[in-house]
Amino acid sequence: MTFAELLAELAASDNQVTVPPGWAQGRAGYGGLIAALVYEGMRQKVAAGRPVRSLAITFVGPVAPGEPMQVEAEVLREGKAVTQMFGRAVQGGQTMCIIQGSFGASRESVVNVQAEPAPHARPAHDCVEMPYREGVNPSFIRHFSVRWAFGDLPFSGSRKREMGGWMRFKEDEGEIGAAHLLGLVDVWPPAVLPHLTSKAPASSLTWTIEFVQPQPAIGNNDWLLYRADIEHARDGYGHAAAMVWTPDGELVAISRQTVTVFG
Repeated sequence: MTFAELLAELAASDNQVTVPPGWAQGRAGYGGLIAALVYEGMRQKVAAGRPVRSLAITFVGPVAPGEPMQVEAEVLREGKAVTQMFGRAVQGGQTMCIIQGSFGASRESVVNVQAEPAPHARPAHDCVEMPYREGVNPSFIRHFSVRWAFGDLPFSGSRKREMGGWMRFKEDEGEIGAAHLLGLVDVWPPAVLPHLTSKAPASSLTWTIEFVQPQPAIGNNDWLLYRADIEHARDGYGHAAAMVWTPDGELVAISRQTVTVFG
């Protein structure tokens, strides 16, 4: 099933969905998909004209592929311009993911600061694509095209702070919205993994992402540029900030993750 089909299945089945094995990340369902499904459940309860501004995501436990997962959403407060939401993914009676989200209408303001320009990167067609190898890469990688433009590959013993490149879906997803962006941004491995010299487990602990509004129109075949920079890493935890741009250099989202990493 495509990413869009899973989002549609959630909406058509009273907020219950089963993550297929093809969307697995080791023993768990792909985190970007889980976050997107919870976000979709939240968005359905928000009034029109209030796009998502920010999400604070915590991965509590692994969602098992092949087993039903329920999405719950609650309006915490609805003000004149901003709706505060809470959502979570539940499986087997246990909370697996929680999201606090802010959805807000536009406001009049004299403040207008343009984003910093996108970094220079080689075109996607000149970058090396991360191959999918059965049993080597996580299963969900088969659904994405990922091409390296910044930094080095995981487990290469690099000492660079930056990592990233171009990304898009392989299947036809239609117009790319906020839920799809969650799937795309999380496709990148933690920025600290290139610092290792051999394979070791790593997983996202917390993730915050802010969406620039109004969102630029993004087509299914458009490459998006992602760059993450390590801010600090020690004691088995890594902290990195990232940004996402359109091919024309328009800022789309700002992301920050804390990951656990061994090795």
